[in-house]
Amino acid sequence: MSTGDLILIVVASLAGSFVKSVTGMGYPLLAVPFLSMFIGVQDAVTIVAFPNAVVNLLLNVDSRAARHDTRDLPVLAITMTIGAVAGTLLLVHVPEDPLMLALAATIVVFVIQYFREPNRTIAPATSRRWSAPVGVVAGVMQGATGVSGPIVAMWLHGYRLAKDSYVFSVTLLFFVGGASQFVVLALAGEFDQDRIVASLAAFIAALSMIPIGTRLRGKLAGHVFERLIITLLIVSAFSLLLRTAT
Repeated sequence: MSTGDLILIVVASLAGSFVKSVTGMGYPLLAVPFLSMFIGVQDAVTIVAFPNAVVNLLLNVDSRAARHDTRDLPVLAITMTIGAVAGTLLLVHVPEDPLMLALAATIVVFVIQYFREPNRTIAPATSRRWSAPVGVVAGVMQGATGVSGPIVAMWLHGYRLAKDSYVFSVTLLFFVGGASQFVVLALAGEFDQDRIVASLAAFIAALSMIPIGTRLRGKLAGHVFERLIITLLIVSAFSLLLRTAT
């Protein structure tokens, strides 16, 4: 791992962690496609796994006061863990381009639907019925590609949670999915010395941005926060398409 690669990893982690601290998502979504262009998909996914899991845990603890205003989290967390383990085991065996294209197409459909019906919500009965399949799919995407944010964000957006409840929900799900991914990667021996050094550099950079991002989130109005999530989803679709082209 060259000095130039480490600088790119630090820059990607600073940007990704800042966005994540504000919105609850965005670190691997921004960092993995960017780093994949320079160091490869498997290196990017593996390096980001540890700092992403820890950042999610810290943000989740920080927003824990809003935990009582969430729903379906136990089912989503359990099924996402199962999916993440399966997806990580498939990381080196399944071509990711079809997954990326399908995810990008799903985001486009969601965004179009949002602008057609911006106040549409997911009823509790519907969310209870579909939370398990959504959790499995999100977990598989996390494990296989390092990116589950769009699926989780699209699903929880329909719950119409307050911003702190939304952040608590997404960071909990990202933590269990990311931690499962990290454990499987570690047990499989994917962390050599270069990846460990790079992962620690990414972690330090990501950690430094949390206070700045969380402070900014506290100043955002609810409608501004929601628009940020939609904007991030649009950016993610372009990011995923860029990743398939590299």
